[in-house]
Amino acid sequence: MATDTGAARPQDFARRVTGWQATHGRSGLPWQGTRDPYRVWLSEIMLQQTQVATVLDYFPRFLDRLPDVRTLAEAPADEVLGLWSGLGYYSRARNLHKCAQKVMSDFGGEFPRTAEQLATLPGIGRSTAAAIASFCFGERAAILDANVKRVLTRVMAYGADLARPAAERALWQVATELLPDGDAAELREEMPRYTQGLMDLGATVCVPRRPLCLLCPVEDVCQAHAEGRQEAYPVKTKTLKRSAESWWLLVVRDASGRVLLQRRPDSGIWAGLYCVPVFADRAALDARLAQWTNAPAHDLPVFLHVLTHKDLHLHPVLAELPAGGPLPVEEGDGVRWATAADWVDIGLPTPLRRLLGEL
Repeated sequence: MATDTGAARPQDFARRVTGWQATHGRSGLPWQGTRDPYRVWLSEIMLQQTQVATVLDYFPRFLDRLPDVRTLAEAPADEVLGLWSGLGYYSRARNLHKCAQKVMSDFGGEFPRTAEQLATLPGIGRSTAAAIASFCFGERAAILDANVKRVLTRVMAYGADLARPAAERALWQVATELLPDGDAAELREEMPRYTQGLMDLGATVCVPRRPLCLLCPVEDVCQAHAEGRQEAYPVKTKTLKRSAESWWLLVVRDASGRVLLQRRPDSGIWAGLYCVPVFADRAALDARLAQWTNAPAHDLPVFLHVLTHKDLHLHPVLAELPAGGPLPVEEGDGVRWATAADWVDIGLPTPLRRLLGEL
């Protein structure tokens, strides 16, 4: 088993990948077939931690409202978060907005043309920068997302622990050495297909469980396949520690159906989104409710929301205000009263949107 970059490189790897992509890879996705860096960048950010099928719903809606980097940069943050609502990992949306503003302020509205410069923008890491530079400008730059790590570590039987930074740096070197060669004109044509081919292989053939090796263009040079140990790669020993937390949600609704929403802090879970008031326990919720109103309150069913590192046990409590009475909290400073019609354009966490829709 190879555990370092001294393993023999498979011959014609790039040629095999690009040839396979041309005949068997994905080609009908709405962000393919374009060299527009705005569209490529948007799709790459949306596809982080998110299935293609989900992004297919969000991508066209986002473009309809914010078709270019200028309109995104000038859009209110609430509009951006509203369009992102349901995709999760909301720091991506906040960085998307910041990135667009930086492209406008620092680069005159034109995305930088190199991976090195792209990686200086908010929310664009090394692999995403390389993907944009490869797809749009034909730069010879390696990507190394989760799918590509799986492909390369299997082909090379690369058994070093990717939880170690040195091991991941060495794999970056492998990924760079396997890139297509050629002059600028050749790379402009080859790099987008090669980059897409690696992504397609990892997403459709070299999958985590039961890879479809008979369909793989590099099966005969794949060392993990030769060992019969495909699922042993990649090696990463560090695991996420999960935790659990209980939140009490105070749903205050007035006689016209409006619900009290407050903007969440700029950091932490659901940062920057609107949510009903959140409390650490029932006693704190009851104390706040007593300050606001004497309206009766009743518990709604408790439900679980699963995050990447944490299980949230959500305890909603509904308090309905009588008609004609004063509002306990006035709008302003991150507070608003919103109807069901308003929720469409407000950045709301998915579980809260579902809860309010069921009331």
